[in-house]
Amino acid sequence: AQLVESGGGSVQAGGSLRLSCVASGFTFDEYVIGWFRQAPGKEREGIACIRFNTGSTYYTDTVKGRFTVSSGSAKNTVYLQMTRVKPEDTAVYYCGAEGSWICPDGFDAPNLSMDYWGKGTLVTVSA
Repeated sequence: AQLVESGGGSVQAGGSLRLSCVASGFTFDEYVIGWFRQAPGKEREGIACIRFNTGSTYYTDTVKGRFTVSSGSAKNTVYLQMTRVKPEDTAVYYCGAEGSWICPDGFDAPNLSMDYWGKGTLVTVSA
């Protein structure tokens, strides 16, 4: 079982990008899926999460109003729609899934334990 992120790339400031997090070997029904990012030289930070079976979401202030996390029609896909991106959004973006996590507890903890982590997808925002 694994998670794979995709959809990263280069985009100009003010533009949009949609990232996907796809699970293989399991479905998201009973999971909370978090989106995280790590910018060059910085610690990993949590930015958004969704409880798949209820659709409830949480966003940090840095992305609230610009990013939207949603579940796909397939039970193994979650999206992160990024709009009005800024150069400071440049980072490797990761998704993680955990069955018993109460988001956003421990969102920024470097040792946050998740059942599954993806390997990340790079987003580069140019000014």
